[in-house]
Amino acid sequence: MNLEHALSDLEHLDFDLFGKDFLLTTDKSESDLRAVLGLAAILQEMHRLNLDTRCFSSGIAVSIFRDQSTRTRFSFASAVNLLGLALQEFDEKKSQVAHGETVRETANMISFLCETIGIRDDMFIGKGHSYMLEVGAALDDGFARGVLHQRPAIVNLQCDIDHPTQAMADLRHLQDTFGSLSALRGKKIAMSWAYSPSYGKPLSVPQGIITLMTRFGMHVVLAHPKGYDLLPDTLTAARKFAKASGGKFEMVDSMDEAFRDADVVYPKSWAPFSVMEERTRLVEKGDDEGLKKLEKRCLQQNAKFADWECTEARMKLTREGRALYMHCLPADISGVSCKQGEVAASVFERYRIPTYQEASHKPFVIAAMILAARFRDPALLLRQYLRAGRRRAGALA
Repeated sequence: MNLEHALSDLEHLDFDLFGKDFLLTTDKSESDLRAVLGLAAILQEMHRLNLDTRCFSSGIAVSIFRDQSTRTRFSFASAVNLLGLALQEFDEKKSQVAHGETVRETANMISFLCETIGIRDDMFIGKGHSYMLEVGAALDDGFARGVLHQRPAIVNLQCDIDHPTQAMADLRHLQDTFGSLSALRGKKIAMSWAYSPSYGKPLSVPQGIITLMTRFGMHVVLAHPKGYDLLPDTLTAARKFAKASGGKFEMVDSMDEAFRDADVVYPKSWAPFSVMEERTRLVEKGDDEGLKKLEKRCLQQNAKFADWECTEARMKLTREGRALYMHCLPADISGVSCKQGEVAASVFERYRIPTYQEASHKPFVIAAMILAARFRDPALLLRQYLRAGRRRAGALA
């Protein structure tokens, strides 16, 4: 990668990310998305070359995880460290939130020296994205009234609508695999539901994939059994983006049909939209018995579609039998992590290292989102760091 050329390309992009939160890819222009991808690639290459990219000399980053996480949690920690920020994880159970502290108050109290806040709130329909907007409004108020010297940028680490850091990392992986973004035009990606012995997985990964990959001219096929619907607004957005980009978006109820002649397959379990709505209502009511009955009913429903698995036979249906397998991880691997799951063990093992490489883009995507939000001219800044050639402290030359 020629870093000077990459920086020049970035300078020619007309993007608008400075001072903005990164909540949904659907809210960003194509230039904004290309800028994040470009910055991520530059940061990744500079890290590979052992070059220092610490753009902050002080300040903290706060992470708020309302759901469990491995890859995204460590990716956020790695990203803020790469840029020179210290990480503070906010645990609501150890805070005054347990005593009734409001979101408005909490947002200001954690932000006095904060540059960015990463939030994951993905389990309840109508809640996660709304929570991020509420935090953002509180930060706006605190900054406008002089409480905060700076308004931290919020990065969506997964909500009920989208998982932008994952989808953008996936797009970087496709960009690397096929050589360029333009090479993705016309490529078929099968975003397919797959069987899992667990219940209630969020909708945001498939929603993020169909609304992002259609932006870049891909032929996106969404496959799921009847009843496993996504949020209607995301389907509308996918159709709109496909039409604008010259791509294609279609929905099928057959995994085989989705896989046929696909260049990329993404088999991933999720809960039906209606189930996620019902679970949200039950949680709000504190109906533990109702939640247990819902889980039992959903697991029985899932079991009817246990044959929705990414098998060797299905992989042979793909283009020349060599489609790229993708997953946000952890995958439910048949005979390994569960008795029967999303993907056959032999298929996963063949693509295990590529899925690790897919995940490796996320820290740099997150760092790119933060950098673009906090610095008006990130290309100029990184060019200065490149020419200085300062090695990362403590790293081998």
